[in-house]
Parts: sequence; structure tokens; C-alpha cells
Amino acid sequence: MNVLVRRLFLVVLPLALRLTSNAIAEDIPDFETDVVPILKSHCYKCHGDGASEGNLVLDQFATGAMAQRKPEIWWNVLKNVRAGVMPPPPDEARLTSDELKTLIGWIKFGAFSIDAEEVDPGKSSVRRLNRTEYGNTVSDLMGISYDATLLFPPDDSGFGFDNVGDALTFSPLLMEKYLRAAQSIVAQAVPRNTWVLASQKLSGSDFVDETKSLKGDNLSGKVPAIVSKTIRIEKDGRYTIRNQVQLHGSFEFDPARYEVTFKVDGHERSRSEYGWDEEKIVKSEFNEEWAAGEHVLMFELNPIKPKEGDDAPKPKDGQFVTFSIDSIRVEGPHDAVGGKHPPGYERFFTRDSPPVDPAERRAYAVEVLQRFATRAFRGPVNATTVERLVSIGEGAWQHPDVTFEAGISDAMVAVLASPRFLFRMEESAQNESSQSFVNVSEYELASRLSYFLWSTMPDDTLFDLAEKKQLRSELSSQVARMLKDERSKEFLNNFVGQWLRTRDVVQTNVDALAVLGFQEEYDELRATFRRRGRPAPNEKLSPEDEKARARYRELRELSDKFGDDLKRAMWRETELCVEHIAKENLSLLDLLDSRYTFVNDVLAKHYGITDSGGGEISGKEMRRVELPEDSPRGGVLGHASMLLVTSNPTRTSPVKRGLFVLENLLGTPSPPAPPGVPDLDESAKKFGEREPTLRELLAAHRESALCASCHSRMDPLGLALENFSALGTWRTDEKGQPIDASGQLISGESFKDVRDLKKILRNNRASDFYRCLTQKMLIFAVGRGLEYSDEHTVDLIVARLEKSDGKFNELIEGIVNSAPFQKRRVASQP
Repeated sequence: MNVLVRRLFLVVLPLALRLTSNAIAEDIPDFETDVVPILKSHCYKCHGDGASEGNLVLDQFATGAMAQRKPEIWWNVLKNVRAGVMPPPPDEARLTSDELKTLIGWIKFGAFSIDAEEVDPGKSSVRRLNRTEYGNTVSDLMGISYDATLLFPPDDSGFGFDNVGDALTFSPLLMEKYLRAAQSIVAQAVPRNTWVLASQKLSGSDFVDETKSLKGDNLSGKVPAIVSKTIRIEKDGRYTIRNQVQLHGSFEFDPARYEVTFKVDGHERSRSEYGWDEEKIVKSEFNEEWAAGEHVLMFELNPIKPKEGDDAPKPKDGQFVTFSIDSIRVEGPHDAVGGKHPPGYERFFTRDSPPVDPAERRAYAVEVLQRFATRAFRGPVNATTVERLVSIGEGAWQHPDVTFEAGISDAMVAVLASPRFLFRMEESAQNESSQSFVNVSEYELASRLSYFLWSTMPDDTLFDLAEKKQLRSELSSQVARMLKDERSKEFLNNFVGQWLRTRDVVQTNVDALAVLGFQEEYDELRATFRRRGRPAPNEKLSPEDEKARARYRELRELSDKFGDDLKRAMWRETELCVEHIAKENLSLLDLLDSRYTFVNDVLAKHYGITDSGGGEISGKEMRRVELPEDSPRGGVLGHASMLLVTSNPTRTSPVKRGLFVLENLLGTPSPPAPPGVPDLDESAKKFGEREPTLRELLAAHRESALCASCHSRMDPLGLALENFSALGTWRTDEKGQPIDASGQLISGESFKDVRDLKKILRNNRASDFYRCLTQKMLIFAVGRGLEYSDEHTVDLIVARLEKSDGKFNELIEGIVNSAPFQKRRVASQP
């Protein structure tokens, strides 16, 4: 019976697979019969029958096989039809929903040859840790606070992010920096001794003279004083006392002298004469054989009377010569075994002390270094690598006066300078079966998760689950845990900071006075005061001068308001909105339009926002506020962070703002401007003596056919934001002319102002926003630019978002469970 079943299985399975394959193939639209009629009806007018707008010719493909040879062409077609840019208006030229579905289906599964049952994860990218990831990883691995910005330059970006593998270059100079950093990090973090001397540290204020209410941190050289401190010693032995005192003298020389005697248990240990000195530090050291119990340390200060005949200094008010005890450190007992490990010892070493026997010591080194290297390399380490590390340590500790810990430290330097630490390297998948793609290992999945959501190495929980091969089965719960962890703020700072450019806010240079129209007045006042010079102390100013100087101060204060505190509040507003959406698992569409935002006192005043009772919002802390129904502020388009970074130094830039919306919110970026395009200011010449508005300038600029195709996409979006100044403040006119923020998108929707535009984006263009955000986050998560083979992955995630009304967790879950995040190509694949 079993033999019969097995034979049937061998016959039926291939047949079933062929039938399934045929069924999938039958679902793919046919190019000649299904797609070409759509192209003839909607596209050939501009891109066929002899026309080639944008150098695109679509009737060059006689068959589906010919069309498949140029997938890059169909990728651009796919982007434009999805964005509603092509075919262009009028409305009757629009694709029907069935036509759109047919065209997209053929492009994905025909032109791109995507297999919906086995999605291509794309190429794997070897990535160097960027500066942020390196600093965070070192801090978590070594247990120290390490600021990588002090040594390493900013990283280059690719596809908008600085964690993209192809942009993270590596040079000999950078390798030298990593080696120096490794030596410095290990020296700071890893103890080089098993034991440290126990010590007690005392300050000058611990030494007191009860009778005169004096303390040792500030004694006059002209007043006798005895200050002392009693300490307790727990063990008999030899102790070292390290004294550090400081001598003070006023700016005006004072010849007074004084003598200081240091005593231990009433026995004199030193006697020194001091006088006027400017902040001089004096150190001394004493060894004592002490029995356990209490011991008294004492300083006795006595002024030295001038000898007869000497020119005695005249009495002066105040104390001009002083003596202070900075610190006293008592260390010991020396030669004691055990007691206290150096700080951080238990992080790296698992035993109380290293074995004495050479073989046992070497085995312990294997244990220590394998444990450390496994964490540093974020995965299992083979025996050969561990042996090499042990040999480094052994070569050091075999020298006289070199400790076991010092040898281990040398080996750890090699670990931190290793490519396996500096790069996120994954094992090459071998083609051991007929599969084209395989899952990454659980350790590799742990690293992908931690660097995606935390920008650092996996923690113990992820390592433990990976070691037990349980991470994949508990992925959802781990993602939820990681998003609640404080380290997820790194995701906001690094992903949101680059996607929405909040990182750029503090460095953005906008001239507040020029934007507000006061620069000329300010320059005239400043030039006038410089010519006149500073008024004399008792000089009486005329009322006109008083008024001018008051106005000058007012303008200075106005300029000072737009400083770093306000810029940081702008930055935090955007990040806190995303953080709120993430924590509460709200709809991502709140980033397009919402009735809330986050402000503190300076940002609320900048916006003109009041509390629910109409009063001023106070306090430096950012807090959530509900916005009025007609407020333009809710959503990224009303955030000063975006408005600031998309402006010029002295005025707004509708082009930059429109391009920002296209690239970062709708995913329909315009191509770069072709060579020879006239500058926008050139269009101003058409208006003669009259200064045109920005809307008029852009309309004149679009008269050029070379400019119209791009500006017709960007300008309506940018002009919709013209009510916001370059500083993000609200305005209704510019240079005395009312602002017209109305417009029409290239896809046909009309709006009156930014409020209408936000509603259109939220209600009509949600899918475009989901797709754009998914693409951006997928790039950040996998560290490479997207390819046309990723289109189906993006579609699957967008479908999740559409089904859930854009819930944040659905986006993260979709990314983490996607083929590019979970899988890799086998070695035989290109």
C-alpha cells in the first residue's frame, strides 16, 4: 500500500504543479490581445504612431517577448499610470479600473516576470555599519556611552538614506580610524586587571574644624586652623594616601606666608610652607601600615609672622591667600587577593579570576572570546576564528607583567577592527535544492530586525531566540516588544529624520528678518549706529535716537526668537506626531491631515496656537494639543520643519515644496531639470518694472515646453503652501498682495488652499501615500534601492494598509514579513 501511494504521489505531484503553473500563467494578461489595445487607445497618441514624447515609444514592441526585454521602460510606465500622471487629462482619456488592472498585471507578471508564489527578495547588500549604527552598537556591546560623531565623518546617502549599502564606502583612511577607535574603546571599556585596590575618596568639605566651623575646602592663609577626618579601615595591611591640595592667590599679590602640617593618627607626615600662588595644584603620597579600625587624617594650618625688620604687608580687606583640600584618596590594602573587580569586569569575564594552569587559562580564554565575538559578529563564530583570537591574547599574557585580562583586551581590539564587526555580513546561501530563494538564518533575521527598528545590534532576547531557532515563530510579539522599547526612538530619528528631513532643520539657514521684510530697515539702523559710534555714558539721546535704538533692539530680539530652541521644537513636532501614531497604532493618514499636533511654548507662540481656554501654552516640554476645525496645521504639510527645509534663505520656494510632496508623500518625483533650462528669475524680466508674485513667475516659467511637464506637477502643490512663510508662520498676503493658494493637481483634483489639498491627499490619494511610504521604509529596512522585482512586495504591503485604514503596525508587519526582509537569493542567482 505504501509503495502504491508513493508511486501515485510521484505521478500526481508534477501534474499538480504544472496545472498550478498553468493556472497562474492563464491569469497573466496577454500583451498582444490585452495590453496593446489599451496602449493604442490611451498612449499611442503621444508615444506611438510616429510620436515619441519624452523619448518614449511604445509601439516598438511587436510581441510580449520583445516588450519583456526592456523592463525598465515598463517600470516608468507603471509609476506614471499608478500616479494618475499618465495618460494626462482630459478625463475621457483616463484608464478604466479594469484597464488599469490589466496593464499593471501584465507589467508585473509579464514584463517583470514576477512569481507571485515565490517572490524574488532582490539582491542582498553587504552593508558597513553607518556612523549612527556603529556608535549605538559599540555602546550596547561594550557597556559605555560612545559618541561616534567625534571621530567619524557623516556617511553618504543613497536613495535618501545613509544606511544604504552601495553608498557606504570604505577607504584606507576610514580603516585607520576604525582601528584607532577599537583601541580607544577597549581601553575605556575592558578592565586590564582582575582586582583593583579598594579606595575611599574624601573631599575638602569632609575635613572640618568643629570649634571654628571651618571646612578644608576653603581655609585662609592668615587664620590658624585644624581640620580633620576620621576614616574606618576594614582590613590590616599597607595603605596609600594620595593628597591633592590647591593654593590660591588673588589677582593682587599678597606676601603673606603660612605653614601646613599633615598628620596621620597624630604623627606628622609632612610640613610645607606656602604663600601667594595662582591656582597651583600640589600632590603628595604617603604609605601607612594600618591595623583595622579608625584612623585620623589631619591638616594643621598656621600663619607665619613676618620677621622683625621685614616690610610687613598692610592689612587688607578680604582673604587674598587661601588653601584648599581638593581630594584625599585612601587605597588599600595592597597585595590583597579578591575583594573588588574593576568596573565592567562581569560584562566580559565570567569567572572570579583567571585560572593559573596554562591549559585551563587557554580554555577560559576560548570561552570568553567566543562569547564576546558571537555578540560582536552578531552570529556564531567558527573555531578557527576563536583560535586566532586566543593566540593574540596568549601572545600578550605570556609576557612578564601582562595580565590575562590585558591579553583578552588585545584580542578584543582585533574583533572590533574586524570586517565581521564593521560590516553586516550574511552567509551566502548555497543552491542545495531547486529553490531560488531561501530564508535568512535566525541570527541574520535578528540583526535585520534590530538595525531596522533600533539602529543597533540585537539584544539578549533576540540572540536567545535566534540560538533556539524560535525567532521566526515569535516574530510578531518581538516586533511589538521592540516598538515599545526606548531604543525604537532611533528608528524615528533615523528613518523619519531622513524621510521627512527633520534632521536638516537645525542646520537650515533662513534669514528671519529678510523673510519678514525687515532686513533693509535693520541694515539701515545698524549702519547708522556704526557711523555714530557708541554714545558717551552720560550722553542724552534725542527722542528720535531713543526710538531708533528701541526699534533696533526690537528687530534684534525678533531675529533671536528664530534660534535653535525653536528649530528643535519644529523637529520634535514632526517626530512626536510619528511616534504618537506608532505607539497608538493610528492611521498613517494622520500624517497628511489630522486635528492634533505637538508644541511647546515657543512653537505654540510661533504658530499662534493657544490652549483650550484661549490662553498661552507655557513650558518647554512638548505636548499634544487639539487643533481647531479650520486650522491648517494638522499633518506634515503644516509642520514648520517641512516648511523650513523646503524654503530658500530669504523666501519660500514653491518648487522645493512641491518636489518634497511629490518625492516624499506621493512617490511621483519629477525628473531632473534638463540642461539649458532658464532660471526662474529670468521669467521676471517679462514683467518689466513691476515685481511679480511667485505664482506669476512660475506661470511665466511654465510657458516653456521644456519646463511645463515637470512644473505642472510641482507648482500646484508648492503654491498651495504659499500661506506659510519660509519660517512656517501663517500669512494671507505677500508684499501687499493677497496670496492665491488655489490650484489643480495634474490628476485633475481642484483645491482652494492647503486645507482642501490635505483633504484631497487623505481621501483621494491615500494609496499613493501608502505606496510612497512603503517604498521609503523598505529601502531603509533592507539597505538598498528598490528594483522592479520589488513591485509585488510593495503591492502586498499597500494592500494590508488599505485593508486596515493605514494602521502603523500593518506597515511594520508587512515590511518584516516581506520576501526582501526574510529571504535572500541563493548563490547561483545573479
